[in-house]
Amino acid sequence: MHSIHDHPGVPNLSSQRQNPQLVALGNAIKRIRLENKISQEKLALRAELDRSYMGRVERGDNNVALLTLAKIAAALDVTLSHLLKEANL
Repeated sequence: MHSIHDHPGVPNLSSQRQNPQLVALGNAIKRIRLENKISQEKLALRAELDRSYMGRVERGDNNVALLTLAKIAAALDVTLSHLLKEANL
């Protein structure tokens, strides 16, 4: 298991980095984003998030706060419950 100290200079890495549930959530976000033909940068702009943060979320490197997850769902034009269902969570 990686620790946040293994990646100096990389901000906001969760101690739960690559947790299977975070990876599943990130995969669901990416899948919906690609189905809607939205770039990662455009999704980040819509959700008012930094693009690099959005990348870390999609990779399962960040334990996303609920309000941030709600912003991402809204930017994807899906409900929060739909997003969680897509991730089997």
